[in-house]
Amino acid sequence: MKKTFISSIIFTIAVSQFSCKKLNENPQGSLTPENFYATQSDAVAAVTAVYSTLTTDINNDFPIYGRNLNLIVDNPSDNQVYSPSNTNPDVRALGTATYVSTNDRVHKIYAQLYWGINRANIAIDKIPAINPAKFVDPSHSADNLVREAKFIRALLYFNLVRLFGDVPLILHDPATVANAGALVDRAPRAAVYAQIVQDLTDATSLPTSYTGANIGRVTSGAAHALLAKVFVTVQQWNDAVSELKKVITAGTANLVDATTGNYGYDLFSNFSDAFQPSTKNGKEHVFSAQFNGTVGGFTSTNTLSSFTWSNSAYTADIPADSTVVHIFDIADQRRSATFYDSLFNQTTNKWVKWPFFNFLKFVDQSTGFVTALQGNQGANSKVDFPVIRYSEVLLLYAEALNELNGPTPDAYTAINIVRGRAYHSYTSGGVYTDHTYDLPTGLSQADFRDAVFTERRKEFIQESQRWFDLVRRTDLGPGQYYLNAVHGMQGNPKAAASLKDTLFPIPQTEIDLYGGRNPNFQQNPGW
Repeated sequence: MKKTFISSIIFTIAVSQFSCKKLNENPQGSLTPENFYATQSDAVAAVTAVYSTLTTDINNDFPIYGRNLNLIVDNPSDNQVYSPSNTNPDVRALGTATYVSTNDRVHKIYAQLYWGINRANIAIDKIPAINPAKFVDPSHSADNLVREAKFIRALLYFNLVRLFGDVPLILHDPATVANAGALVDRAPRAAVYAQIVQDLTDATSLPTSYTGANIGRVTSGAAHALLAKVFVTVQQWNDAVSELKKVITAGTANLVDATTGNYGYDLFSNFSDAFQPSTKNGKEHVFSAQFNGTVGGFTSTNTLSSFTWSNSAYTADIPADSTVVHIFDIADQRRSATFYDSLFNQTTNKWVKWPFFNFLKFVDQSTGFVTALQGNQGANSKVDFPVIRYSEVLLLYAEALNELNGPTPDAYTAINIVRGRAYHSYTSGGVYTDHTYDLPTGLSQADFRDAVFTERRKEFIQESQRWFDLVRRTDLGPGQYYLNAVHGMQGNPKAAASLKDTLFPIPQTEIDLYGGRNPNFQQNPGW
């Protein structure tokens, strides 16, 4: 991997093509104060550039949602480790909890998140100054374009604050390289979360849906859902429940308390449909990072596929141990959709079974499972990355209800809908036919909480969720759930993990740039 770092204050502001199946805008020009932000097309291009930071990288490295966030969030968890074929020392250090503040991947995710934030800040600042008469297409109003940029800014800050804790809260474009020398402080987490909530609240005024080329843009439903997830993370349970009721489809079977969601969200009957190009932006996808499989100067390929689909002995990232696979019942369809242990040998025309498992979830099977490898689908994947799926909305609802009042009937219903789909009996509207796999009734609040987190682990493997889940759970004491999980892994590969690993270190480049001149800019504890 190329070692690159972008300061949180210095950004390249060139607009790149944002490629995807739907949301297919064509930005023109460059984002400079002198010649840009004069027309509606300029405003659309600016927001397209904001979206593009989720799926491209300024140096053509792994995008945030194409693999880099996965390396940061999944390799340090109990789900995933590097494989023997991965020789990158920074990735290997993430997998053994031995990374340091100069780790390349930690630098990269910090830089990428601020790169996206800066683009969002530019759009938020500049679009309102465009002459209103220039906005002739009502599908892209100035207000809504700003709201879309605010959603992306909130999403990126949500990742930052969870990974690093206190971070600089930058809400405007520094504009010139000279401003890179200005002193910055790390804002308290509470202030960062307050800004996230404000941005997402503004974004709840976005349209409920789109058509044609605009499918894939941020909707009000996505804003309510991400806002609910933020409230769950900071344990504001009443606020979380209030937001989730606005997202969960009204009339969902067997829910006692009425929900008001009118977005048409539902689960796919087949779990694997959440991860294939033919069903992208479907009813389960609340918000996804859009990929189209193109290659070039700014790739929009979901590289999670190319690093988990191979006929070599080992792929780059592998399940941490056999426990990760065997937490699933054989009857659970998520198991076969998440892992594979066989490939078809095109030369011998025989299936070859390996003595270990690899990840399958993000492999682009557009040409079919057998021919995907031969057709190089792994290297040109069009599989979107689901930032929020409807199954998570249901599991967040079960978690929040349980934290408020213990395992209520609606908490059971929400989690059992997800389990019903897992065991092949789901139809639609919250209805499933086989209740054999429902959670047993009478669970304590603690046991139900364990059940929710176990279900989240099964549902979201490789979706950049597990480390966040491990460190946000505090019922055993801060950081203890995380330590118990990683220290309980087979072979103890993360023996070096300690409480300091519940936050990542601020990249050393940032400490060197600001820490020596600003007593308020200090490293995280233990680093």
